[in-house]
Formats: sequence, structure tokens, C-alpha cells
Amino acid sequence: MAEMEEIRKVKDKHGAKIMAKKNVVGMGIGYKETKGAKTDHMALVVMVRRKVSVEQLRERDVIPAEIEGVITDVIEVGEIVALQERTDRWRPAPGGVSIGHYKITAGTLGVLVRDVETDEILILSNNHVMANSNDATLGDSILQPGPYDGGTEVEDTIANLVRFVPIQFESEPPPSPCSVSKAAAGITNFFARLVGSKHRLLPVVIQQANQVDGALAKPTSPDVVSNEILEIGSVMEDTEAELGMEVKKSGRTTGLTTGTVELLDASVQVEYGAGKTALFTNQILTTNMSKGGDSGSLLVAEERNKAVGLLFAGSDQVTIHNPIGFVKDALKIHFS
Repeated sequence: MAEMEEIRKVKDKHGAKIMAKKNVVGMGIGYKETKGAKTDHMALVVMVRRKVSVEQLRERDVIPAEIEGVITDVIEVGEIVALQERTDRWRPAPGGVSIGHYKITAGTLGVLVRDVETDEILILSNNHVMANSNDATLGDSILQPGPYDGGTEVEDTIANLVRFVPIQFESEPPPSPCSVSKAAAGITNFFARLVGSKHRLLPVVIQQANQVDGALAKPTSPDVVSNEILEIGSVMEDTEAELGMEVKKSGRTTGLTTGTVELLDASVQVEYGAGKTALFTNQILTTNMSKGGDSGSLLVAEERNKAVGLLFAGSDQVTIHNPIGFVKDALKIHFS
């Protein structure tokens, strides 16, 4: 085709100069887009990491509307990288890849957040991913990739555990009722016997419900992590979930998946294995978006990339997430 050959000549002649422009990552021949719709006009298409207005560019970095009579177009493609498996070793490590406490299998690195008090950068994931379901010690090694994916303490320690929200398991024996409640019950029962009542007051311990399965780890150095989430990008804000909201997540096992918020304020019994179960309340339930190993993924609103929740459990039909507001409050973090 004569038109394509003409564009190819211009591309070969001016390619080096175009590639030297700031923000440009490639170019090719395609149909020009106007207002989001493809036209019938072929163009020299220039690929940039991120589209910006002409006013934000130096004159030498602006792509001209045409070159030697050949029209141009500019499309945003992001950073183009050599593809890796999410279970590989990543440096810097983005959200959405394999991570885990040195004694577990593997979960997902959720996102980078900041400590409310110190403003230091921390990795956010689940307790059962980075704190071994309460059985960890602060300072323990966090591996990327996780142990199941070949990570070792010697070569793959990317961070150290700094804090986590303990999970209250229902299978754990409850603490003994306090002496005050025992005494009060004893006195009440004594008078009940005197008046012939058969009713007795028994001191009990109410099982505490959980709201967050979360943990934080401090990277061994700033350059071993990235504030991007694979196939999502950066997340700088958060918002509350809404019924019907379209959401997405990027996880170790199933990659980028999308779903819909089906329930709010959900109360669910979650099995952790080895006979341990825990009650979680006020949770977000979505359509199925995950499989084992996706725990720790950040739940993100499709619109404007805002954090909504922290994925931690699911079945073949649904996925469960901690509301991000609870996570922020419990772990004392913020997005930036």
C-alpha cells in the first residue's frame, strides 16, 4: 500500500529523533484516533508513557501534527517492560506479585502505604500472608517471591514485619471471666437461691469479631519496591465501597480480575486451616475475583483507581475484602 510505504519512509528517516523525545517509548503505523474513535486515516503513531498537554512539554519534545505531509497520532501505553511471572523475583517489586512470611507458602504484595506518624514507606498485605496468622515475631523476614515460589531468607528477604492486627480465632480458648464478673454472678445467684428462683447467672466471654486481616512490613531499602500495582498503576486515594461498584484487583495467582460489589456490612465465618476459624463483620463481598495466593491484593475502584478494600478470603463463588477505612485505622496508615 502506497500510503503505508510513505509513512514507513518518514518513520525510518525521523525515527531516531522522535524516539529521543521525552516520554516516547515507541512508534508504529496505524489508524489515527479522534475523540476516542478510530478514523480511516493512516498515521505515524507515537507511543508515550503518559499523555500530557503541550503546555507541559518543552518545544523540542512536542510531537508535530504532521511530518513531511504524514499525519501523526499519540497514544498512551504506559511503561513497557519485559514480561515476568507474578511468582518471579521482582526488583523493584510492585503490588500484585508473590510475597510472604518466611514460614508460609505465598500471598500477594498489596500496595505501598505510609505510616501516619513517621511517614515511612511500608508494604501492606494480610496478617496471614506476612504475620503467619499471628504466629510471627516483629522483625521476621518477608520474602519476595514467597517461599512456595522459591523465595529464601538468604537471597529474597525484601522487608521485615513491623506490625499486624491480631486475628481472634474462634477455636482459641476464651480468656477466663474476670474476678469482678465472677463475684457479681456469685452474689446474684446466692440471692436467687434464697428466694427459690431456679435461674442462675453465668459469667461468659463474648467472642470478639474481626474486621481486619492486615499486616505491614518495612522494605529493606526504598529501591527494592515500587509504588505501582501491576496492570493497575499507582493508587493515591481511597473511597468507600458502594453496592454495584465495579472493582478490580491485581494478585499473585489470577492476575488482573474485575468484579462487582454485591454485599456491604457482611458477616462471614472464615476458615484458616488447622481447625481455626474466625468471624469477620462489616466486610465487603464481591463476585468471585480470586483464588488461593491472591490474599493481600488491594481492591480498587474501576473509576479513578481509588483503594476500596483489602482482599483476604473467598470461595469459588465470592471474594471477601476488609473495607479500606478499617485497614487504615487499625494499622495507622495512609495513601500518598
